[in-house]
Amino acid sequence: MDTDVDAEIVIVGAGICGLATALALHRKRIKSVVLERSETVRATGAAIIVQANGWRALDELGIGSTLRETAIQIHRGRFISLNEVEPMEFPFGVNKEFRCLKRTDLVKVMADNLPTGTIRTNCQVLSVELDPVTKFPHLMLSNGSVLRAKVVIGCDGVNSAIASMFGLHRTTLRLFSTSVARGFTNYPNGHKFSSEFVMMSKGQVQLGRLPVTDKLVYWFVTRLRTSKDSKIWKDPVLIRQSLMESMKGFPAEAMEMMRNSKLSFLHLTELKYRPPWDLLFNNFRKGTVTIAGDAMHPTGPFVAQGGSASIEDAIVLARCLAQKMFDDKNKTEETTINSAMAEEAFDQYVKERKMRNFWLSFHSFLVGKKLDTTSSIIRFIILAIMSTLFRDPDWHSRYHCGNL
Repeated sequence: MDTDVDAEIVIVGAGICGLATALALHRKRIKSVVLERSETVRATGAAIIVQANGWRALDELGIGSTLRETAIQIHRGRFISLNEVEPMEFPFGVNKEFRCLKRTDLVKVMADNLPTGTIRTNCQVLSVELDPVTKFPHLMLSNGSVLRAKVVIGCDGVNSAIASMFGLHRTTLRLFSTSVARGFTNYPNGHKFSSEFVMMSKGQVQLGRLPVTDKLVYWFVTRLRTSKDSKIWKDPVLIRQSLMESMKGFPAEAMEMMRNSKLSFLHLTELKYRPPWDLLFNNFRKGTVTIAGDAMHPTGPFVAQGGSASIEDAIVLARCLAQKMFDDKNKTEETTINSAMAEEAFDQYVKERKMRNFWLSFHSFLVGKKLDTTSSIIRFIILAIMSTLFRDPDWHSRYHCGNL
């Protein structure tokens, strides 16, 4: 096989986590290369909910202010049960900074802030192996070439090829009995929705709605997975038809929002997760290879923290590497990375992130499992109890990953 040009630090995957990691390293004057399997950098899904901790992380990356201009602030929440003769409403609070971002906006701003040439597209990584002599990783690419690196950071998502190195194979992923559809509805003349996060529930179907701007609304629908899902997931017309059948009995404005949704942003996905205890019994480092984001801690969307946790991973990882690479007396003087530096940095990164990611995964796991099986009123009660158990309903969003 051919051998490609050597690279110091290789990041696998140009999603939110991979781009955040490259940007965090760039802010610390550390060069990296991002390998993306697709022809272009693209965002999977429609939108991402970002809470206070996510905004603090984005501010550390230097892009928070730009992104705030693309999304309005959500001030409150409202849960509506449609299972009774008359709808029942339960208000709930949201933390002090709660916004819904278009994924394309987030990915574009991250990519635009990276040096030219950082991202290499059409580079699919099949596996990674440690050289028996140098102990540095070799990346096997789908075109038959090998790229030799000193450091590899796997940010290649829930179906990560790099995670297999740690025994986290795709076959060990599990499925919630719930599937989720996500999309946008555009209102050219402006919508009349308040700046609030509304959740509606009827039977086993839940609809969430959040305004992104004064003309764009993000929504998601969760329902029990069906045998038809695997046949329609690539056809947005059939997805919308299936959703509207599931949502019979929902208010007219909800049905109209679904009917007018933008087909190009409509996605239906299974919800994959890894049992949270898998995070406790893995050191997530082999030689100079580690993983981050969904490659490490894939969870359901039930606490809206997957993306923010990935950005936190990126900041902590970059900080740990920088601390080892730069002389303590002169933080601006870059040194060449070696295996000892990388191993110590990754061990510190895993130590800082393991319990944080475990509790986020555990919280999401418990809520997701309960949502699989219980009625809407009991679901709301469970959410309240879970928040009490964790002492603070916004405990996950108050966490600060520290300064970059």
